[in-house]
Amino acid sequence: MFHKDMTATVDYAAYAAATPKGPLERTTVPRREVGEHDVLIEIKYSGICHSDIHQVNDDWGSSKFPMVPGHEIAGIVTEVGSAVTKFTVGDRAGVGCMVDSCRECEACQAGQEPHCLKGNTPTYNGTGKDGLPTYGGYSTHVVVTEDFALRIPEGIGLDVAAPLLCAGITLYSPLARYAAGPGKRVAIVGMGGLGHVGVKIARAMGAEVTVLSQSLSKKEDGLRLGAHEYYATKDKQTFKDLRNYFDLILNTVSADLDANRFLSLLRLDGALVQLGLPETPIAVNAFALARGRRTLTGSLFGGIAETQEMLDFCARNGIGAEVEVIAADQINEAYERTLASDVRYRFVIDTSTI
Repeated sequence: MFHKDMTATVDYAAYAAATPKGPLERTTVPRREVGEHDVLIEIKYSGICHSDIHQVNDDWGSSKFPMVPGHEIAGIVTEVGSAVTKFTVGDRAGVGCMVDSCRECEACQAGQEPHCLKGNTPTYNGTGKDGLPTYGGYSTHVVVTEDFALRIPEGIGLDVAAPLLCAGITLYSPLARYAAGPGKRVAIVGMGGLGHVGVKIARAMGAEVTVLSQSLSKKEDGLRLGAHEYYATKDKQTFKDLRNYFDLILNTVSADLDANRFLSLLRLDGALVQLGLPETPIAVNAFALARGRRTLTGSLFGGIAETQEMLDFCARNGIGAEVEVIAADQINEAYERTLASDVRYRFVIDTSTI
């Protein structure tokens, strides 16, 4: 089969949303044939990220349909292009939130492909350099240039590794950037799909780890996964007891929270990193920043080299996501349960059921 621009394609089974807020249903989508620098990955598991739901619902106003979500992909290489040197058939491989970038701009040259000045190519809901729409991991196979595929080390199950390609690197990147480790006090706001991975990684780095969650309902899990302390943010005493305490706070929550309250918990030169994506702008009192030279900043997922670094770190430390594996025909139900916070802590699709 050929795409309209004469790119040779092969159809693969997938689950796609045909319309905004529509159900995901089984279909087929075209992917380019394997080029000389490409690898074909037979997808084994694909994580469900909250952003998948936002995209299917067109909450950000940029969704393209039909859409195959999924940017937490783990599988096995089944074919390699003639010029590929990074992978061989049979290797364990993953794909995260992007499948290409310009590779030439200042950001790309610095290994910061997510911040490509010309825009990176997202794993789904984008258009590749081949002119084809990009389709994500809710599928049986994906074709990607070897430069944007990741090696998944032995020692991590592919099911628990899949969410690391988004949730893992999203938390690892700011933890590494702010040198979380012995002597550093780190708080994770939110004990969900992102937060629970952050707890594991921060603890493995050697930091003192505290979870700040709305309630204490997940306290037992938080402590089991590595948190030293666990506080409820609905308790006003929490903000009194922890004032000026943390070096680093990672906010994984997309709900509208009062940033000023969390800034008050930072020590001198502490940083509050926004990882969740609330729908309304964040309002900040300038005095909350000026006092203590505090920083409010944001962070996306990391670049390719840093993502590989994260996977290797997690393999050495036995870190994987806490997952509930589902069949493909349970995706729509999983979306509803995710919105109801009824998962501990990440849904992962067994793509053999597609």
